[in-house]
Amino acid sequence: MKKENPIQIIWEPDKSQNIPVYQQIINFMCGCISDGKWPVGTRLPSRRELAEKFQVNRSTISYALDELTAWGVLEGHHGAGTYVISNTWSLLLQESPVWNQYVNSGFFRKNSEMIQEINNLEADPEMVRLGTGEPDPRLFPTEAWREAVMNSSSRLSSLGYLEPLGLPELRKALSLHMKTLGIEAPPETILITSGSLQGLQLISACLLKKGSLVYTEAPTYLKSLQVFQSAGLKLTGIPMDKEGIQFWKMGTLLKKEPSDYSSVLYTIPTNHNPTGRNMTPERRRDLLEYCIRNRLPIIEDGAYQELCFSGENRTPLKASDPSGMVIYLGSASKSFAPGLRIGWIIAPEPIVQRLGDAKMQMDYGASSVSQWVFTELLESGRYREYGIELRKELKLRRDKALRVLDQYFMSLADWEVPEGGFYIWLRLKRNTPMEVLFQEAVRSHILLNPGDLYDFAHNHSLRLSYAYTSSDEFERAAQELSVLIRKMEV
Repeated sequence: MKKENPIQIIWEPDKSQNIPVYQQIINFMCGCISDGKWPVGTRLPSRRELAEKFQVNRSTISYALDELTAWGVLEGHHGAGTYVISNTWSLLLQESPVWNQYVNSGFFRKNSEMIQEINNLEADPEMVRLGTGEPDPRLFPTEAWREAVMNSSSRLSSLGYLEPLGLPELRKALSLHMKTLGIEAPPETILITSGSLQGLQLISACLLKKGSLVYTEAPTYLKSLQVFQSAGLKLTGIPMDKEGIQFWKMGTLLKKEPSDYSSVLYTIPTNHNPTGRNMTPERRRDLLEYCIRNRLPIIEDGAYQELCFSGENRTPLKASDPSGMVIYLGSASKSFAPGLRIGWIIAPEPIVQRLGDAKMQMDYGASSVSQWVFTELLESGRYREYGIELRKELKLRRDKALRVLDQYFMSLADWEVPEGGFYIWLRLKRNTPMEVLFQEAVRSHILLNPGDLYDFAHNHSLRLSYAYTSSDEFERAAQELSVLIRKMEV
């Protein structure tokens, strides 16, 4: 191939976008090729020149070019540069123009590029999922499940639709179970959902006006979702300290809020996702008093409520709610299995009736089979027994994970000791480029959850999970991760 002068590029990635820089580079180059601006034979600048031009790490450039090379679009020649060798990739872009308009006009926002990539990579069996927010499938109580399925099948007379609030037997069993957490919830105040995430969807669709402010901890699990933003709601992050959300910092914002907008606080006070923190009893009391005084409703996410490792469970806000200001979201996804797809909402009866009506319009109710099986697990005591064993195993994994971090990350990061849940919030001491670290880890078959996914600003942190991997898997991946980080600091 004849050596040509490299093409001049007048473009730079926009680092303020949610789209990873490497993906912006790939998209830009594909666009130039498919539009005919870069015909076959076009020579690109060197990787060093591209890194300087785009003001990025050379590994970011290498990842983007290697992707295009793997697609058969580019080809590198030793000592001669990188050339465009095919424009057939543009065929992949020739979608129906009609459907293309529909795809881009729906109100439900798509996930960020990195979230989509994580979701896809989680299906790769070679990946060590170091940030995954679900229990290890190998911990699934197979025998208890089989027994529950067999016993519940004898109670099934049909598989028709259930009533709007869900299976009465399950709501009664949950009412009794919630008493063990300090929550008085009669069956008529409980709505069964297809996971707690559906609870957020129902609340955003039925209870909040477009333009409403949703206050939440910063960082927060909610920031990784698009469910509230898709409904036209605005997220506002409130800083945390070791005792929990600094709720008093909402004061100025509440005063500025337009009168025709509503607002709500979303919080995970127990075993917070992603930081692992537990709100102190004093902070819980003060927060509830503040919200009642300011008439600020609370959505309490109790997904990790039952995963405290020692002593009594931290008392939910809902247990101290005399005025019905708190809507409580519960879930079996973290405490049993995500595939069960069972969650519940606890709220005043008029609210659950409203949400139940909307749920019937969405899916006509959560799975009847799942509801019957979960009822059997609760009534038989198997759910409680499994919870005891799960907490023991998670505590062992947490303790081993902390020893691993002490060994490999003492000079690289800071972290706190979680009292329960799944997560350790790892705060890197240097400004490591997280997009590059993510991709380098993927190359080493390690799947990370960068902290930026959960925050309102760059934080150079990682959400590590000791729940999904075995302790040996965690140690091998963490050791390799420490090597990658040190290489990037050189």
